[in-house]
Amino acid sequence: MNVHYNQNGVGDVLLVSVDAGTVSERDYNKNGEVIRLFDKNNGRTLGYNIFNASHHFALSGDGKIEVTETLVNEINQFLRKNGVEETIEYDARPDFIVGHVDSKEKHPDADKLSICKVNIGDEVLQIVCGAPNVNKDQKVVVARVGAVMPSGMLIKDAELRGVQSSGMICSAKELDLPDAPQEKGILVLSGDYQVGEDFFRQN
Repeated sequence: MNVHYNQNGVGDVLLVSVDAGTVSERDYNKNGEVIRLFDKNNGRTLGYNIFNASHHFALSGDGKIEVTETLVNEINQFLRKNGVEETIEYDARPDFIVGHVDSKEKHPDADKLSICKVNIGDEVLQIVCGAPNVNKDQKVVVARVGAVMPSGMLIKDAELRGVQSSGMICSAKELDLPDAPQEKGILVLSGDYQVGEDFFRQN
């Protein structure tokens, strides 16, 4: 889940993204001051645009807004007030999380890709990775689906050469870390990193 607010660039609208999966065809409907964005083919909710946001929420600054349990509760109350029956689930897990590569297999249709099963604590993700140095039993940094990279790229569910991939195993350069090596390869963690914890809170 991502929440953005940019009054100068977009207007007084709170942009709430709840699903970064693949979209076949976008559509929307309006309830009061809320526009619900959804996938027309399956009805899956993609997000909400909330108008006159500064009248209903305490907002400061422009750009990405920190998602807290309090903010999610306030958004849900506002959705109900505007006749939207759905609710948003609060996910306290960090966007950039320490994971453990449980297994690595060669992609059946791409020589330079590997299919990895990565444990992030309460879930095992399947991630297709093109890094030459990825291997079993490494601790790595995983950008979960919905995370926004320092470059601005949104991480989405994807299908790479016919294989589903949920998330990305990151390099130091992709994480915009100081003194990141220029050569291609993921960041392999050493030391007291715990699977499932926020990578950036440990640094």
